[in-house]
Amino acid sequence: MTHPDGTAGVRPVIGVDAGTVTLREADHLIHGLLDRLGLTEGVFACTHLHRDDERRGTAVSLEVPDPDAVFGALRTAVPEGTGLALGGRAHGPHAAADSARRAAAAPPASGRAVVYPGVRHLTGTVTAGTVLDRTAVEHLVVLGAPAAELPLDARILTQDHVRPEWHDGVLTLALVPAAGGLLAPFEVPDPTPCCVDHP
Repeated sequence: MTHPDGTAGVRPVIGVDAGTVTLREADHLIHGLLDRLGLTEGVFACTHLHRDDERRGTAVSLEVPDPDAVFGALRTAVPEGTGLALGGRAHGPHAAADSARRAAAAPPASGRAVVYPGVRHLTGTVTAGTVLDRTAVEHLVVLGAPAAELPLDARILTQDHVRPEWHDGVLTLALVPAAGGLLAPFEVPDPTPCCVDHP
């Protein structure tokens, strides 16, 4: 995995469990936190489903340029009861901090990316080449035809909602056929994009 600053696999990741249950709630949490902290560049923010005997929900991970400073700022920016984790540090109730720790450890093996380098370019209809050349997405796969070679001029209707997933260190976007010979991301807005001001 190559990070936005050009280093590979070395930047610590912050985990956050604020009690969000659905993906939509977690997307909203991510955008709210990034806006509050003024973070726009060099960020990977992902969602991670968690479930155990006592609780289930969706935690998030934040890979940011200055994780120590952001971790400190988050301690006062998140709602009471939120779990935070960064390396060996934890904050908040034990169960929430534990799921935050698991979220922080998940990427790049797994996770659903909400914010990532280049996501702002993915609005309207774009080509496969644009996705691969201008964003952190490394691989495109059409469901039902995983081995098919996708031409770079293939058109993708983004619906302003593009959520690739980490698969063993490769940020991969799953696509499905759409009307008019287009492709579209497998995940559709539910029912409309979260936080309409954000991609």
